[in-house]
Amino acid sequence: MLVVGPYLRVRAGSADAQSESHVQRDAEARLDEAAGLARAIDLVIADAIIAPINQIRPATYIGKGKVEEIAALAKSLDVELVVMDCALAPIQQRNLEKELQAKVLDRTGLILEIFGRRAKTKEGSLQVELAHLNYQRSRLVRSWTHLERQRGGFGFMGGPGETQIEADRRLIQERITKLESELKKVQATRRLHRAGRQRVPYRVVALVGYTNAGKSTLFNRLTRADVQAADMLFATLDPTLRALTLPHGGKAMLSDTVGFISNLPTQLVAAFRATLEEVLEADVILHVRDISHEDAEAQQSDVDAVLRQLGINPDDSGRIIEVWNKIDRYDSEQREELLNIAARRPEDHPAMLVSAVSGEGIDALLAAIEERLAATRTTLDLSIDAADGAGISWLHRNSEVLAKELHDGRFDMTVRVDETKRDIVVNRFDAVPHHAT
Repeated sequence: MLVVGPYLRVRAGSADAQSESHVQRDAEARLDEAAGLARAIDLVIADAIIAPINQIRPATYIGKGKVEEIAALAKSLDVELVVMDCALAPIQQRNLEKELQAKVLDRTGLILEIFGRRAKTKEGSLQVELAHLNYQRSRLVRSWTHLERQRGGFGFMGGPGETQIEADRRLIQERITKLESELKKVQATRRLHRAGRQRVPYRVVALVGYTNAGKSTLFNRLTRADVQAADMLFATLDPTLRALTLPHGGKAMLSDTVGFISNLPTQLVAAFRATLEEVLEADVILHVRDISHEDAEAQQSDVDAVLRQLGINPDDSGRIIEVWNKIDRYDSEQREELLNIAARRPEDHPAMLVSAVSGEGIDALLAAIEERLAATRTTLDLSIDAADGAGISWLHRNSEVLAKELHDGRFDMTVRVDETKRDIVVNRFDAVPHHAT
């Protein structure tokens, strides 16, 4: 197969170049990422080229000269598939297939293909199929050769019947309706599970980040789990929840989610909204960044854009903690420079430097998570008879025990509790608000 990067040149003085929010992504890095997507589904890459363009052509996306150049290359390499690292309109895809004499797959179709192979749970499979059908519905004209009009009945009366494409589109719509109904049931089940966790209650901490930023490795490090973690785009697709133990013994639920990517298809953002509800409902969001990547800033912008699509403010410092992962890839001098950069950040937008591989910085990250969760919790002082084993056990299960000292047969304790448990602790144990000395 052949990978083509048809990237627009950004001219000085253009709106994109002048926009403060625009982060220009390196063309070579973009092409490497597209090749990585192709390798993620075991495609053999014969060549990968950049085809810079000045404007997008309505008929073929790229200009006639570029089309001829790519067609000649595809013929010489004898490839049957050309991946265009862009979003193609149905007519552009069809025209390119005619000109290149090969099957053409755009970025959206490639990502959908990866997701289709990786989804393992019922929910993930339903979401992928729904996104794929919505994508395919507009592309029925692409490869069909049997679009001659069918006649309704015997032709004695009435007008012509459906065309084949109309029949196929109707069947796809029926399947979409069925899938949406099944997904509603799955979402209802997920809401019940979430309601159950809220009754316990467990706070939720969600991992988000660009694909291959190291989220699953960090997830395993924090929870001692064994979620698949590989140097591969979209190694993790289905969401995973595990218990997270905080420094003072409190518990939270940590959620690992699908990785984001630049130009993430809107069909997938919509289809995976149910999965990403864990992020929407999370008390704390860890934005994991591969700080060693050459396009780290551009990747951050891409993740921020998806968060905004989900209705989450990426600048909400009270809820989002930025985690700079893979610092193990730096030598001591580079790491010192990175620490200085992090130290100059505003106090309300700190960056936690960690290595999910070596474990460096993990204790500080756990303390930061606990501190954020504690912001909406109440700290109380109480005294309890040392013989009240049931009461002491209840406190350990339902609160964070910050301090515990034995004096004259009684335990003086300082605990931190969620608002839902505050009144219970106050009434049952005569607890009073904590006053630091």
